[in-house]
Amino acid sequence: MDSNSTNIIDKSYFESLTKLDPDDLCQKALCRYDKEKKSYTILVWGNEYTIFPQELKIECSDGKFNPHELFYLFVIFYLLNLKDVKVKNEWISEKDIPGGTTFFRGPHEIPTDLISKRYKNDLKAFSEKCIELGGIELDFADAAYRFDIVPHIPIAALYWEGDDDFPPEAKILYDRTIMDHLTSDIIFSLAVQVCARIGEV
Repeated sequence: MDSNSTNIIDKSYFESLTKLDPDDLCQKALCRYDKEKKSYTILVWGNEYTIFPQELKIECSDGKFNPHELFYLFVIFYLLNLKDVKVKNEWISEKDIPGGTTFFRGPHEIPTDLISKRYKNDLKAFSEKCIELGGIELDFADAAYRFDIVPHIPIAALYWEGDDDFPPEAKILYDRTIMDHLTSDIIFSLAVQVCARIGEV
């Protein structure tokens, strides 16, 4: 992980991780703990991330994949705040989150344009990319896919074709229980990575 990714994570997050019981955390988050390296490894959206709390460092196992720096913040926050809450399969937008109508705008607006500008009206290309990323088709919009980012946190990417009156549109939805695990700023961190990864060339 580059230094910029390290800098956006408050050191207190790493310190808090050192105080947790590894066995308990691994059971809840379905991650692994290396006693010698004192590190946690967790599978997040198809890639393994290893967190070294003592070294204030997080690494992604796939050298070809370059996660957005905010995504590292999501990974460690998830480990620290995961609750034993069952997924409800009730989809909400960021505006349904308490305070979301004011928080998710301006600098915190979800960058779904990364998706709509990439695919325009090419639903086939959008679908192929989502399937490549492990997406499961949903019966929403013109095309929609569910992604199980980590245990307990699924998200959905929806896409509508444009016409003469309206441009193509993309939207990210979340299971209602996301509010039990993540704060608004961390939901934003997750959404940025989702939009960037689906919209990448």
